[in-house]
Amino acid sequence: MSELADLYAEIAQCQRCDLAGSRKLTVPGEGPEDAALMFIGEAPGYHENQQGRPFVGAAGRFLEELLASISMTREQVYIANVIKCRPPGNRDPQVDELAACKPYLVRQIELINPQLIVTLGRFSMTYFLGKQSISRIHGQPRRKDGRLILPIFHPAAALHQAKYRSAIEQDFFKIPDLLAQTKTMEATEPPPPEPQQLSLF
Repeated sequence: MSELADLYAEIAQCQRCDLAGSRKLTVPGEGPEDAALMFIGEAPGYHENQQGRPFVGAAGRFLEELLASISMTREQVYIANVIKCRPPGNRDPQVDELAACKPYLVRQIELINPQLIVTLGRFSMTYFLGKQSISRIHGQPRRKDGRLILPIFHPAAALHQAKYRSAIEQDFFKIPDLLAQTKTMEATEPPPPEPQQLSLF
C-alpha cells in the first residue's frame, strides 16, 4: 500500500469529531498520487456520503465540464475536501470539525505535492489565505508557504446563482497558464546546495 492509501485507511476509521456518528462513508479524496493540479472543496454532500467519492453530484458534473473546457479530465487531477465527512443537512463545517480534519489535508498535500492548488469556495480559501472576501480575491493567484493557490467560487455556487458561472469559467481559463508558470519556475530554480562535509581534522 502507498502512504496515501494508508492515510485513506486511517481516515475511514476516524473518530476525531461528532461527524463520525452521522456519516455513511468517509470521503478522503481521489486522483493521481503525483497530480500537478489539486482541487480542494468544502465538505462532502449527500451523494459523496453515499459513494465515498468527492464531487459526484451536480457540482461534480459541472467541475468535469470546467475541466473539459481547459482540455483536462477528472482522471488527471486530485480532488479533496477540507473535511472528510458530510455535515448533517449540508450545514457549514464547524470549527472543531475543521481542526479535527486539518492533519489529514496537510498530509495529503505533502504526499501529492501539487504544483497548483485551486480552492473551491470560501472554507477552502480561508484554510489557505485566512479571512478574505472570495468575491474580491477570486481568480487572483497567491503564493502561500511555497505553493501557488488559486481561489475560485465553488462550482455549486453557479448551480444556485447564474451570476457566478461566468466568473468560475473565466477563473478556470487561468489554470493552464498557471500550471505552465509553475513548471517553468521549477525548471529554473537552482539546485539545493550540497551538504557541507565536516572535517574531523
